[in-house]
Amino acid sequence: MTFVVVLQALAAAFFLADLAGDMASEPADGHLIVESVAALTLIVSVVLGAIQIRHLIASARTDEASVAVARGALGQLVQLRFAQWLLTPAETDVALFALKGCDVAEIAAMRGAATGTVRAQLARIYAKAGVTSHTALLALFVDELIDTSFLRPKGTEEEDTA
Repeated sequence: MTFVVVLQALAAAFFLADLAGDMASEPADGHLIVESVAALTLIVSVVLGAIQIRHLIASARTDEASVAVARGALGQLVQLRFAQWLLTPAETDVALFALKGCDVAEIAAMRGAATGTVRAQLARIYAKAGVTSHTALLALFVDELIDTSFLRPKGTEEEDTA
């Protein structure tokens, strides 16, 4: 996008220089009007392109900041819940790998443990968290982070149909 705006700026500068030279050497005619309109159009395009690039950069910075906040919030939530559940250091490692989507075999390989040990640790983690599965464990964290304020309370459906 920036490259296109730079090309437009160069083209506008060329047309303006050509227009100035033509105006100095020949009387105003249709050719000069067309060059003037082209130069003006390119200048407007350069300005609008620059505004759009500025907006895109600002939007990207806002998105990056939002992701950083969400990442920090999730990290804090994970630490809080693990502390509340009184997970051991080994259970904490296993739970983190599970939250990242690793299966039992992957966790066992990364920890240098037997799959049976990892299954037992996961069972203890699930019990401490009050869930029965990997999916339910993940759902605990997702549910706390999702903004549900946009959902309508039950019973408001009748208002729409009435």
